[in-house]
Formats: sequence, structure tokens, C-alpha cells
Amino acid sequence: MRVLVTGATGFIGGRLAGRLAAAGHQVRALVRDPARAAPLLALGVELAPGDLGEPRSLAAAVEGCALVVHLAGLVKALSAADFFRVNAGGTRALARACAEARPRPRLVLVSSLAAAGPSPGRPRREEDPPAPVSRYGESKLAGEAAVRELAGRLETVVLRPPVVYGPGDRELVPVLFGMARAGVILKAGWGEKRYSVIHVDDLCRAVLAAAERGHAVGRWGPEGTYFLSDGGEHRWEEIARAAAEALPARALILPVPGLVSAAVAAGASLLSALSGRPAVLGLDKLREMRHPAWTCAIDRATRELGFEPALPLAEGMRDAAAWWRARGRTG
Repeated sequence: MRVLVTGATGFIGGRLAGRLAAAGHQVRALVRDPARAAPLLALGVELAPGDLGEPRSLAAAVEGCALVVHLAGLVKALSAADFFRVNAGGTRALARACAEARPRPRLVLVSSLAAAGPSPGRPRREEDPPAPVSRYGESKLAGEAAVRELAGRLETVVLRPPVVYGPGDRELVPVLFGMARAGVILKAGWGEKRYSVIHVDDLCRAVLAAAERGHAVGRWGPEGTYFLSDGGEHRWEEIARAAAEALPARALILPVPGLVSAAVAAGASLLSALSGRPAVLGLDKLREMRHPAWTCAIDRATRELGFEPALPLAEGMRDAAAWWRARGRTG
């Protein structure tokens, strides 16, 4: 089967492309910068030069594909307009290219728990009305709406993973293990914080299951949308402890008052505006960090996709730690 992967030069996309190639599929990657694609070429992946903002390149990229997995997007940006231009507008352009292709591929859109919002007092379910709290989350929800516009013309499955970690992660893993090695892991605020997480390999398995068995989304309702996780709810202390034990290291968990977090986020956003480089920990991320729980239930994915997470937190952290150590602790 020929599969197009967008975002294949990134963390999740690179891992997925490797799994697809190892399984014998013909993998094509949409790439803006061929210079970053050397690892993909080593896997035998075909490169399709293009960009989500260039519709003609998308038509050529999807041609002849039976499956398109859309992972490309912005997780940090200088403005809300940038988030929406890529995460919503780019998704709409790709979906239209798929709908106009002959034959039409099936589309798996990897969205985010952020599109649904924080937990409403319990793990979030697909039936809950979306309530994103960040511009990033709003843009991911707008991307989901864009594919729903084509319901009936294009079979699309939407996945909403929470925090994704594992080998290749250059955001959470280096920061978390770096803090653990230093002996202090910071926590946002004094209250309890709970999260759902998923190892990148479990997410890749879910993508393949969705491609094969997922229901297609309609114009409205939860059908065809699936939350994913390792099946548990984890207090931040549990995540921190799992990271420290995986190294191994001994680390103190230090709460950071909300005013300090806000000041750091404001400073990061100001520096971002001055430098023209988007910050991970800016005011938009602060909107998410203020909430006590980002958890979701995976009953629907288990029932309809046959999804069973294989990597619990402790094992997944050991896998991530081995990768981090092998790369000189730089990520």
C-alpha cells in the first residue's frame, strides 16, 4: 500500500514512516526541506516536495496513495493567525486534495486532546462538547472541522492523542530528563495536576488501526473521533518519578507558583516577538497549564479500533531514557 505521511521529518511522523517502511508499505513523505529528510531516504521513503500552503504540490503528493496520514502542523507559533493558517487552512487544503484524487485515499488526521480541552471533572470522552482553552487547541479543532466539511466525499478518521513522548521527542523528553538529571523537576502550581500520556509507538499502532478499522467522521457528532492514551491517569509526580527512575536519578519535585509561571510565559512570549522565533512555553501554553487535568478515556478506541496500549508509563520512560542517553543527553 502506498501511504503519504505529512510531518514525516518530525518526531511522530519519522517514527511512523519507519514502522510503515518496515512493514513493507510504499511510503511517501511530504517535505518542505529535503535537507532534513536524509533519515527518511535511508528508510527508502519517497520524497514529495511540497507544502500545506501549496495546493498543487498536495495534489501531486496524494496521487496514487491509498492512505494519507496527516501529522504536519504547528505546536508553537508567533500568532494565532499562524496556528490557524497551518493547522486549519493546511488541513483543509490537504483534505480537498484527497477528495479530488482518483482513487480517493483514506485520511487519518492526527489532531490533539487540546482540540477538545481539559477534563470536565473526569476523563474526557468523545461525546463531550469540545472546549479548547488555547489558540493551538482552537486551531486543531478548526482542522477537524475542515475535514468534516468533506464528510460523504472523503473517509476521514480523527485521532486525539494527549502528551506524546518517546524516542525522537525533542520537546518533553530532553526537558524532563534534563531536570531529573539536575535533581529538580518543576511542577506548575501547587495543586494536583493529572495527565494522560501515550508512547509514540502506541500512537503509531493506533494510526494503523484507525486506517484499517476506524469509522469515518460525519459532519457532526463523535463518530469517527478517538481519544488515545496509555489507558491511565497520571499525577505529575508519577510522571516525574517514572522519568527519574528510568535514568536512574534522584530528583526533588518543586512547585512553581502561578505568578512565577505567568511571568516566565510572558517573558518568553516577549522574547519570541522580538526574536521572531516562537516559544514553546509562552502565554498560549500557559492557558493550558493552568488547568488541573488533561485526561481522556479510550473506551471507544479499544472497542472500535481494537486499540490496546502496549507501553505503560514506566516501560515507556525507560525506552525514552535509553534513547536520550544514547544521544549524549541532548535530545
